[in-house]
Amino acid sequence: MRLALIFALRMFGLFIVLPIFVPFAHTLPDGGDVTLVGLAMGAYGLTQALLYIPYGLLSDRLGRKPLITIGLLIFAAGAFWAAHATTVHELVWARALQGAGAVSSVVVAMVSDVTREQVRTRAMAMVGMSIALTFAVSLVTAPLLYDYIGMGGVFYLITALALLAIGIVWSIPLVRLPNVVTHRQTMGLLLDVLRDKKQWQLNIGVFVLHAVQMAMWVVVPSRLIDSGLSHGDSALVYLTVIVLSMAAMVPLIIRAEKCGRMFEVMRASIVLIGVAQLVLAAHFGGVWVVCVALLLFFVGFNVLEATQPSLLSKISAPQAKGAAAGVYNTVQALGLFVGAIVGAWLNARSSSVVLFGACAVLVGFWLLNHQLNRAKNGHVVIEKTVQ
Repeated sequence: MRLALIFALRMFGLFIVLPIFVPFAHTLPDGGDVTLVGLAMGAYGLTQALLYIPYGLLSDRLGRKPLITIGLLIFAAGAFWAAHATTVHELVWARALQGAGAVSSVVVAMVSDVTREQVRTRAMAMVGMSIALTFAVSLVTAPLLYDYIGMGGVFYLITALALLAIGIVWSIPLVRLPNVVTHRQTMGLLLDVLRDKKQWQLNIGVFVLHAVQMAMWVVVPSRLIDSGLSHGDSALVYLTVIVLSMAAMVPLIIRAEKCGRMFEVMRASIVLIGVAQLVLAAHFGGVWVVCVALLLFFVGFNVLEATQPSLLSKISAPQAKGAAAGVYNTVQALGLFVGAIVGAWLNARSSSVVLFGACAVLVGFWLLNHQLNRAKNGHVVIEKTVQ
């Protein structure tokens, strides 16, 4: 699926820096400021959060392809700037420009445009699996690329892949939007999206999911190295864990979609993520325990990355899919930003135990909200959409 490939190429450009960004930033003149490094790591999330809704709204009026193209060009420009950055402050601005290419909401809306409702969860699962596989490949290749071409070379590669993605966008057959809406109608649809409690159930979930993910990556790479693993060994751990999690994801997605068990599968996935944080907070047993925690996390993460956008597309109005995806991805990006900043701050000012404990509490609130919404009959929408 070409849209999944576009997603994968862009996410590769974001994921590949995770295991090498902090060590590289510490080598720069102002790299001793841990909070500044965290800001540089998560700056793209803030600018994405500011622009996802405008991109989504404009795509509902002007079409998906032009907006995706503009976003990928901006993303490529940010990566090119980052390749030439000589201070962490420059990296902050370059990463912020990367984030300004906020096309994920438009791509998600385009997936909804080109798929039937009956197979949309599987289409989103394909996108989710492509992201997971991209994550695995990026974590494995990042240390090797860093050794051979340096951080500048990695950012040049990101630039090239973004330009390649533009070509793929225009190879996809044109999609006619359901109805082009006026500016006034667009704003009305946005207000409807913002008032929709069902959509906010999903928005809360994606915020917590990505805040926890980013906070984890402040600590996990260093913990593996402290356990005696080399960068190459760590890369192998990441690859093994993510491939196993993808294998576990498939039967869960099938059960959620075909058996009408979406709520239960989502709840189990949230629990897995929470347990992973508790295991990491306990900090016992060495590298094998970290591997188990990562496996639990990625099983839950992959399932939720597929199911939540699919549900969003089903409960949003056809003319407002771009707006709904824009709000959803805005909240997601805020989670990335908050997770990076707060995670770096907690780890520097306190300890990783406090960091993972805070993540576990956050996931606990998410699980409680998920359960309470079922008690208020919110589960009816979830279950009916998969039948």
